[in-house]
Amino acid sequence: MRRPGGAAGAEHGHPVPVTPPPDRRQRKQVLLRLDPAVYEALARWAADELRSANSQIEFLLRKALADAGRLPAAPGPLPRRGRPPKSPPPETPPAHPPPPETSGPARPDGPPAG
Repeated sequence: MRRPGGAAGAEHGHPVPVTPPPDRRQRKQVLLRLDPAVYEALARWAADELRSANSQIEFLLRKALADAGRLPAAPGPLPRRGRPPKSPPPETPPAHPPPPETSGPARPDGPPAG
């Protein structure tokens, strides 16, 4: 028997935008045909540098354009994929502050503290 309010209930009541944010340029999609051996070598190289094959291709193309003096003046940055960087936690004072240092009475078996 179904509950009133639909199968998902109120969990899915808010729409989520699917368009990129206005400050980011849309990425151009290109179909690329490669020799299988070339692709395998490229994929191994990408894995060695912890990149995807697609980002390795873009990295190499940008490097080749820069070396030839043909890189556009203001290309967009290479997109960073994966988990966003952790923001540092806000600094909070310690729960129990350390006891203040005091100079106590002289110890009978040694020099005075302080």
